[in-house]
Amino acid sequence: MSDSILVIGGGFSGITAAVEAAEMGYDVYLVEKESYLGGRVAQLNKYFPKLCPPTCGLEMNFKRIKTNPRITFYTLADVESVSGGPGNFNVTIKVKPRGTTPQCTNCKAGEAAAKTEVPDEFNFGLSTRKPIYMPHPMAYPNQCVLDTENAAPDEIEAIKAAMPAGHIDTSQSEETVNLNVGAIIVATGWKPYDPNKITNLKFSEYENVITNMMMERLASPSGPTGGKVLRPSDNEEPKSVGFVQCAGSRDVNHLGFCSYICCMATLKQITYLKEQNPDIECYVFYIDIRSPGRKYENFYKKVKEMDKVHFIKGKVADILPGSAPGSVKLVAEDTIGGGKKEQEVDLAVLATGMQPVGAESKIPGIEYDADGFVVPKEGIIPCGCAMRPIDVVSSGQSATAAALKAVQTIARRAG
Repeated sequence: MSDSILVIGGGFSGITAAVEAAEMGYDVYLVEKESYLGGRVAQLNKYFPKLCPPTCGLEMNFKRIKTNPRITFYTLADVESVSGGPGNFNVTIKVKPRGTTPQCTNCKAGEAAAKTEVPDEFNFGLSTRKPIYMPHPMAYPNQCVLDTENAAPDEIEAIKAAMPAGHIDTSQSEETVNLNVGAIIVATGWKPYDPNKITNLKFSEYENVITNMMMERLASPSGPTGGKVLRPSDNEEPKSVGFVQCAGSRDVNHLGFCSYICCMATLKQITYLKEQNPDIECYVFYIDIRSPGRKYENFYKKVKEMDKVHFIKGKVADILPGSAPGSVKLVAEDTIGGGKKEQEVDLAVLATGMQPVGAESKIPGIEYDADGFVVPKEGIIPCGCAMRPIDVVSSGQSATAAALKAVQTIARRAG
């Protein structure tokens, strides 16, 4: 029987669960598929309830991980399979090579030597990166990544020659790690629903139709525009922005459930725009505004009272080209005012739904429901958005609860 705990997913929930369990005296293995810890929160400009930047909560937890010898973490790692039962789970993990050594914390020289540019996943394709790169400014671990899949052999050699000796290690290969653990916390999180699947909203047709997570990167000081929300087509500041709520959520053809955070994300993003330009016109097309709890309801009221913020109850059925270059026209049925509503805007933001990672990437040995959320069972405890759509605060609370349940599982078996 094992008294160690595995946490799958190194986002806000996974990190919280890991440090809580470790600080209760248990050895914890934390597995993250990306090259850095922090998950979706790291991509946000600000998050509720204090509307602070990601550094607020993440840096403290990174310090707790760094100073706690009971936590072992793997990045660029995937859980291949889970077998066994409570107190005695056997887990196989595949760890991809990073191609660099821990001393490689600055890769500017390698970037200058590289010629290839690929879309930057962290910025949702709003910018590009080189085959050697730092994932983002506050990445933890603070170590560059060599992307050998997107570089020719001669380019890799040029990068290696440009970097200080010992920073690039091309001899690294994929490793298999086998663990025996007493309990498993699943914190695999969520991914934005693919807007290309919502064909009537024309995401792939119009450059100035973006997603809400793309808006977060545009508004972030570490983003591709240095925190200025600009149109992708011409880098001009929009004078009007339309928000399309429930883009893929509450829809039998896409995600049948409410994604919980989308309404509040839109309200928050309106404040980004108003800070940038108080005269900007904002149009919100919605089915229902869901602002759960007193604080969120008060925030909704505050935004609703802002000048030049318009709420239209109606689901956007189509997006058409506008009369001005780069503009688009949102078409909806106004269920309160009556009649067809056509609103031309400089920039449209799709409030894409929150899809659990388990919808498209299932781990053998873990049970999922029809939507891809993890089904809890003894010894396998989901938390955060692997469990259901919730916000960052609730994710942290569910992670603490998951850590306690994991400890209880081990304690029962030991007893």
